[in-house]
Amino acid sequence: MIQVGGTLPEVDFSLLENGEITNPGTNELFSDKRVVLFAVPGAFTPTCSSQQLPAYEGLYDKFKDLGVDAVYCISVNDAFVMNAWSRALRLEKVKLIPDGSGAFTRSLGMLVNKPAQGFGLRSWRYSAYVDDREIVKFFEEPGLNELSTDDDPYEVSGPATMLRYLGGR
Repeated sequence: MIQVGGTLPEVDFSLLENGEITNPGTNELFSDKRVVLFAVPGAFTPTCSSQQLPAYEGLYDKFKDLGVDAVYCISVNDAFVMNAWSRALRLEKVKLIPDGSGAFTRSLGMLVNKPAQGFGLRSWRYSAYVDDREIVKFFEEPGLNELSTDDDPYEVSGPATMLRYLGGR
């Protein structure tokens, strides 16, 4: 389960880079880096595609100005879907991390069932500031549940909340 002061679990991811599948692990992606990580329920979904991911992409340079080395978006989708989503949104700065099996998301306690949408298992929406694999700050959307009884909240995991936190440190 995720907790401030805890260390991210070691998980291997499958990324599609330059037409090849690579398998970087948590250590490779997060060690010796200050990272803003945010999770979305799914690629190509309305709030994720029209608000959350474009907002992080647009504010990326502000994160860099505050000493952040990378901004990662994670979703329980495969590498091919995440790659297509990146192309569709013409992303240049935010790195998409596919958690196809949900192993990383499950280890954080953020894997939820979304039956009302027909999604199956997906990530709950959150953001985190991670320094060298240590979880320094964590913002979880309210109402985490397994029955899709929420309205897909997007209140605290957006870039404005994270920028306020980083600016006030």
